[in-house]
Amino acid sequence: MAEARDTRTTGRPEVLWPLFAGLETLDGIGPKTAAAMAPATEKVRDLLFTLPQGGIDRQMRGGLRGLVLPMVVTLQVTVLAHHTPAAKGRPYRVTTTDGTDTLTLVFFHPRSDYLQRILPVGAQRVVSGKTEAFDAGAQMVHPDYILALDEAADLPAFEPVYPLHGGISQRVTAKAVRAGLRLVPHLPEWADSGLIQREAWPDWATALHEAHHPTAATDLQPQAPARRRLAYDELFAHQLTLALARARRRRQAGLAVSGDGRLWKRVLAALPYAPTGAQQRALGEIRADMAQPLRMNRLLQGDVGSGKTLVALGAMLTAVESGGQAALMAPTEILARQHYHGLLPLAEAAGVRIALLTGRDKGAARKALLQDLAAGQVDIIIGTHALFQADVHFAALRLAIVDEQHRFGVAQRMELSGKGVADVLVMTATPIPRSLALAQYGDMDVSVLDEKPPGRLPVQTVLIDNRRLDEVVSHMRRALAEGRQAYWVCPLVEESEVSGLTATEARFAQLRAQLGEGAVGMVHGQMPPADKDKAMADFEAGRTRLLVATTVIEVGVNVPNASIMVIERAEAFGLAQLHQLRGRVGRGSAKSTCLLLYQAPMTESGRRRLDIMRETEDGFRIAEEDLAIRGAGDVIGTAQSGLPRFRIADLERQAGLMQIAQSDARALLHSDPDLTSPRGRAARTLLWLMEQEISFRLISVG
Repeated sequence: MAEARDTRTTGRPEVLWPLFAGLETLDGIGPKTAAAMAPATEKVRDLLFTLPQGGIDRQMRGGLRGLVLPMVVTLQVTVLAHHTPAAKGRPYRVTTTDGTDTLTLVFFHPRSDYLQRILPVGAQRVVSGKTEAFDAGAQMVHPDYILALDEAADLPAFEPVYPLHGGISQRVTAKAVRAGLRLVPHLPEWADSGLIQREAWPDWATALHEAHHPTAATDLQPQAPARRRLAYDELFAHQLTLALARARRRRQAGLAVSGDGRLWKRVLAALPYAPTGAQQRALGEIRADMAQPLRMNRLLQGDVGSGKTLVALGAMLTAVESGGQAALMAPTEILARQHYHGLLPLAEAAGVRIALLTGRDKGAARKALLQDLAAGQVDIIIGTHALFQADVHFAALRLAIVDEQHRFGVAQRMELSGKGVADVLVMTATPIPRSLALAQYGDMDVSVLDEKPPGRLPVQTVLIDNRRLDEVVSHMRRALAEGRQAYWVCPLVEESEVSGLTATEARFAQLRAQLGEGAVGMVHGQMPPADKDKAMADFEAGRTRLLVATTVIEVGVNVPNASIMVIERAEAFGLAQLHQLRGRVGRGSAKSTCLLLYQAPMTESGRRRLDIMRETEDGFRIAEEDLAIRGAGDVIGTAQSGLPRFRIADLERQAGLMQIAQSDARALLHSDPDLTSPRGRAARTLLWLMEQEISFRLISVG
C-alpha cells in the first residue's frame, strides 16, 4: 500500500500503480531476489522494459537422425537405464532413446535418488539442452529441461534469453516477467493513428507481450514491429519533454534584437573571401530568431573548419547594432584567447570594442574591464567560465554564445540565464549523429554548417607503423628546414607503466635533441597558464616550428602555417578526437598531411577507426561511424552529456525513430499545447509511464 499512497501524492494515474510496485509483489520474487536485482531493476515497470537480448530454439524435434550436432535439441525420449558411476567424480549417465537412436543424459555430482525419481525407467519425458555427438551416439550434459509430457506444452518453441542481474537465473527472470505481464493494463493510444497504420504497429500492451514472446530470432531485431513500437514510445516521451521545455522557453519574454547590418558590411569588406552559402543560411536563421520577442535557443553545429566563428561574429554584431552587448564563452583559456585574437582585427574593422576576460585577469586591470563592461563601453566580451562569476555585470547583454557547450555544466547554463540574456546560441565543432543531436539538443533549434570555406585543401592522411619513427623524424627535419610547421600529439603527459603510451615530456625532450632546442615547443594541460600562452604564442609567431602537445590543442586552435599533424598511438584515440586533431592542419595555402602512427598489432576496432580516417574527411560520416563502433553513451560521453539512458530504444540501430518522435511531439504540442485533448491526456499517461515527471512542471496548464 505504500506505493499506492506515494503515487496518489505524485499524481501518477491509478491505472499505472501496479507497474510501479516493487518486484517483491510478483509471484516467485521474494525480498532477497528483489534486492539482488536492484538497482538496475527495482519496479515491475523496469522488469517489463528489460527485453530479451537473445533466444534459444526449443522447437520439438521428431528425432536425432538428420540433425547437425552440436545444437540445442528438444526431444521426446523413453528412459532405458541408469548407470551409476563406478568411481567418485565420474559422471552419472541415463540412457534414453527417441525410438530410433540413443541419447545419453550426463550429470556430474547429482543425487541419484532425485534422478531416478524424475527419470524412472520406462517413462516418457521431454528433454531439452545442448546435444553433442559422442562415441556412436549423442549425449546431452545437464539438460536444461526434463519435463513430463503434460508439462511440455509450457515450454516455448523459442525461449527468450534475458540479461541477468545479481545472479538471478533465466527461469526466475522469465517467471517474474510472466507475472509482470499479467499486470499490464490496456492504455489509451498516445501515438498518431496515421503513424501506427503506416508502420503496422500493435498497441503498446500488445507490443510489450509480443516483445517478451519472440517466436524467432527476427523478433529480437531492433526493426521488429513490437520493438520499434516500444522504442518509439520511449523516444516520443523524451521528445515530448524536450518539446515542452522548448515551448516553455519560447513563451519566456525576450527582446526583439534587430540590426541594420552596417557593422557586418564592414566585416565583409575586410574579408578576403565571401561567406559560404551554409554560413549565410545559418546567420539568417539566427538573425530571424533574434528578431523575435522570444528567447532564442539555437545550436550551431559545424564540421571542423566550417567557419562557425564568422557566423558567431555576425550574430554578435547584430546584437551590437541593436544597441546591446554580446558574450562568447569558450571552454578553455587557449580557445578563448584564440577566439579573441582571431576576431580582434575583424572587430576593429567594424569599429567595435572587444575585450578578453579569463580567470587569470586579476586586480586593477580586471576591475577596470568589469567597470567598462557594466558601463556599456565594451561591445563584445570573450572569455571562459570567468564570465559566470557574480561580479560580472553587463549594461545590456543581448546575446550569449557558448562554444563547445557539452563542456559546460547545467549549473553554468542556469547562471548564464541569470545574467539577463535575451538569446543563447550554442556552438559545437563536434559533428553529432542526427539521432544523438535530437536526443541531446532536441529542445533547441539547429543550424548546420555543411560546407567548408573556399580554399580549404584536403588533408592527406597516412597510416605509419611506429617502428618507422626514425623515418618520420627525418622527414620532419626536412619539412622544418623548408619553413613548414607541425604538431606532434602524444596521448599522455607522463609515463604510464600500465598503458605504455609515450609521454609528451619524454617525446619533447627526444625531438628537441634531434631537431634543435629552438625549433621545438611543448604545450599540455598541466603547464602553468603563462607557460602555455608563451608556447602557443611562439608557435603562432613561427619562433618554434614543431609543437609537441596533448589533446589540449584538439578544439579550435588555428595556426594556418601549420601543415603537418603527427598523432602518436593513433589507434588509442577515438574517431571524433582524431578528426578534431586533423582539423588543426589544412587551414592555410600549403598542402597538409596527417600522419597516424600506430602500434601493431591493432585491435579490429582500432584498425577500423584508422581506415575510416584515411577514407574520409566528412565529420558527419565519421560521427555516424563512431556511433556504430562505440555506441551512443561513449560518443558524447554520457556522464557529461545529459544524453538520456534508454531502456529499449537503440540509438545506433533505430536512429530514424528519433526524428519521427520529435516531429510527432512538436506537432502534438502545436495542436494541443496543454495536452488536454483525448490524445493529449493519453500522452500525459505515457509521460508518467516513462518517468518524465519533469514534463508536468513544463505544461502551461495542469
